[in-house]
Amino acid sequence: MDTDATIAAIATPPGKGAIAIVRVSGTQARALASRLFVSREPLRPRVATYGTIVDEDGNAIDRGLAILAIAPHSYTGEDTLELHVHGSPVVAREVVRALLACGARYASAGEFTRRAFLNGKLDLHAAAAVADLIDAETRSAARAALANLGGGLSQEVRVLRARLSEVLEELAAAVDFPDEVPEPDRDVLRDRLEEIAARLRRLQRDAEMGRLVREGVPVAIVGPPNAGKSSLLNALLGEERALVSEIAGTTRDTIEESITVHGVQVRLIDTAGIREHADRLEAAGIERTRRALAGARVALVVLDGSQPLGAESQELLAQTRDRVRVVFANKADLGDAGARQLDGVTNVTGSVRDRSALQSIRDAIARAAWGDDRPDLERPHLASLDELNAVAQAVEALSNAQTTLERGDPSDLIVGELQRAFAALGHLTGDAASEELLTAIFGRFCIGK
Repeated sequence: MDTDATIAAIATPPGKGAIAIVRVSGTQARALASRLFVSREPLRPRVATYGTIVDEDGNAIDRGLAILAIAPHSYTGEDTLELHVHGSPVVAREVVRALLACGARYASAGEFTRRAFLNGKLDLHAAAAVADLIDAETRSAARAALANLGGGLSQEVRVLRARLSEVLEELAAAVDFPDEVPEPDRDVLRDRLEEIAARLRRLQRDAEMGRLVREGVPVAIVGPPNAGKSSLLNALLGEERALVSEIAGTTRDTIEESITVHGVQVRLIDTAGIREHADRLEAAGIERTRRALAGARVALVVLDGSQPLGAESQELLAQTRDRVRVVFANKADLGDAGARQLDGVTNVTGSVRDRSALQSIRDAIARAAWGDDRPDLERPHLASLDELNAVAQAVEALSNAQTTLERGDPSDLIVGELQRAFAALGHLTGDAASEELLTAIFGRFCIGK
C-alpha cells in the first residue's frame, strides 16, 4: 500500500443528509485546498472557513466549510483537509472526483485510521476500538469501546512486556557472565512469572465480559407449547412482537429481539415449544429451538406453573439441569400446581402480566449471565480473536517456563518460552504486528475512516 500518496474519500454514511464530509490526508492536502477551495479568508489550521468548493476547472460544485489540520496535529498525523458540503450524494461524489483529478488517490477501507496507527497517533488496540465504537449498538458497548480507545490495555501490556524483558536480561547476563552475575533466585523468579501470568489471566476473564457487552448476551426462551414464552418476550419488550394464541404450537420459528439488562444488551430468542408428536413444520421449528438453546449463554426455561408438570416439562428441566439457566414458573395468577412441584428449582414464580415478576426475571438473567463479575465498562479489555490468541500463547509459554523451574531444570532453559511470551504480547500493542494482522483489523472499517 502506497503510504506516501494523498488519499481522499467520503467520511459520512451513504445516502442523503444535511451534511456530507469529504476527508483528505497526505502531503498534498494543503495544495488541494488551495486549488479546490475558494474563500475570502485564508485557511487557518483547525479553523472552519466558509467558501466555495470548485472542480479542477474552477467550476463551482457547492458552498461549504473547509477545515485544515497540519501534521502532526491531526487524526492521521499527516496534513488533513475536511470539506463539509450539503448532504447530496452527487455533490459529495463530485468533490471526490475533483480531488482525484488533481492527484489524490481514493482511500481504501480503514486507511485513514491505519495511517494514524503507522504515524503513532493510535496503538493497534485503540485502532481496533475505533471500529468497535462505530459498530456499537448499545450505550454499554459504546462505553466499552471508548475505554479501549484510551489505550489503557496497551499500556498495561507494555508494562508486562517490560517485566519479561527484565527477566530475560537478568538470565542472559547470568549466562554470559557467570562469574560476575549470579543466577536469579528460582523462587523469586517463579513468583515474578506468576504475577505476570495472573495479570494476563485477568485479561482473559475481562475479555469474556467485553464480548458480552459488545455482542449481547444470547438468552434462549424455551419451554413446552403454550407455557407463555411468546407472551414473556412481548412483556419484556413492551410490545407485541410475537403472535400469541391459546393454540399450542403457534411459534414455528425463532424470533430474536434485544433488551437492556443492567446496562448490557441481552438478545432474547423466542423459540418453538418442545413437544413430541409435532407435525413436520413444527418439528423443523423445534430443531431450531435445540440449536438456539445450544448456542445461548443462558436458557430461560418457561413452564406453566398453574398445571401439574407434564413429561415435556420434566424432560426439559433434565436437559437444562447442568447448564446456566433461569426457570420461570408462569401463570401464577391461574394456579400453583406446577409451581409447587418446582419448589427449590424455580428462580422466579409469577405471571408475565406482573411487572415485579418481569423485573425479577431481568435480575435473574443478570445473575446467571455474569454473576458477581458485573461488566466493568471503564476497564479496557481484549476485543478480537487475535488478541485473545496472543494472550493465550503468552500464558501457555509462562506456564511452561514455571513447570521447567519447578522440575529443577537450569534456569536458562526457560529463555525460549519467555521470548515466545514476549513476542506474543507484542502483537497486542502492534510492536510485532504482521501485515496480515493489520489488513484484518483495518479491513473492518468503512471507506473514509
